[in-house]
Amino acid sequence: MTNNNYAVIMAGGIGSRFWPISRTSHPKQFIDILGTGRTLIQNTFDRLSLIVPERNIFVVTNQSYVNLVKKQLPTLLEDQILAEPIMKNTAPCIAYACFKILCLNPNANIVVAPSDHLIIETAAFTKAVQECFAMASSQDSLITLGINPSRPDTGYGYIKMSDKGFSENFRSVEHFTEKPDIDTAKAFIRDGNYLWNSGIFVWSSSSIYYAFEKYCPDLFNIFAEGLGVYNTRKEKLFVKEAFLKCPSISIDYAIMESADNVYVLPAEFGWSDLGTWSSIYGIAEKDVSGNATIKSDKILMYESSNCIVNVPGDKLVILSQLNDYIVVESNNTLLICPKGQEQEVKQFVFDVKNRFGVEYV
Repeated sequence: MTNNNYAVIMAGGIGSRFWPISRTSHPKQFIDILGTGRTLIQNTFDRLSLIVPERNIFVVTNQSYVNLVKKQLPTLLEDQILAEPIMKNTAPCIAYACFKILCLNPNANIVVAPSDHLIIETAAFTKAVQECFAMASSQDSLITLGINPSRPDTGYGYIKMSDKGFSENFRSVEHFTEKPDIDTAKAFIRDGNYLWNSGIFVWSSSSIYYAFEKYCPDLFNIFAEGLGVYNTRKEKLFVKEAFLKCPSISIDYAIMESADNVYVLPAEFGWSDLGTWSSIYGIAEKDVSGNATIKSDKILMYESSNCIVNVPGDKLVILSQLNDYIVVESNNTLLICPKGQEQEVKQFVFDVKNRFGVEYV
């Protein structure tokens, strides 16, 4: 483990698709949504601490979640928690963290990872990131981890690999595709050169610095102004003002889709972005009828199949003749929804907020 290796955990999202368990005040990354005894952000921290020194792990989160981070990751020092004053998507938070790390160590290699993903095979993940660190330290490159797809999933973004590459393992990226329709996803699987986009990136601090300068000068100019104040008492005030100027833009749009030094490492380590209730259902243990019940043994199912049920453990629940449904209760709210309509949960949250107020969202 080298002191030149750093990690950035992105933990600012609100996880609205996991409502009602995930709330704006307590989103999914801070919840033990899988019933493992550790929250998603704690699992992410545990995993990354096997690869980089704990002192080199930084968490970027919304200002309102700083206390949650402190509570769940108590070994972090104050300067390892980077507070975003407002949410502005992934490119601004990555620019902030990477420019701060550049000022600490111009030779840094950085892995950037979401706080709320599932990775089952930790050893395989560690090996993949270490390969990427070696590549990033020797080659001006922006690397993403691509997941070998097991099905034509419309919930993931896709990466098309080129026939060319830096080595046998690292392939050049031709282009990124946002979540496709089912026919397009099937075509990608048949093609054989497409991977799921994991949203996990590795680069050197200098490579991402010059990438922002070349491909996203607006953000570069905003955060480069702080090169003299990062890691000083003036940092918080500077960041507060900087974020007010930032466009809301993802790192894919800002950098990855335009850069000419983007590589992908195809990998398999039991990954899921845990973006929907169906993704939880896919990895959960199921009974003979395909029903998954989480955190409760007081659930009786009659003539029901392929459902996911997550309710308080002290509640007795009886379900009859439900097929392919999501049943979730939390925070004085009950959601019953066909799995095929789970993408509408965001709309449900919007409607609830408008009709009943913020206390339910």
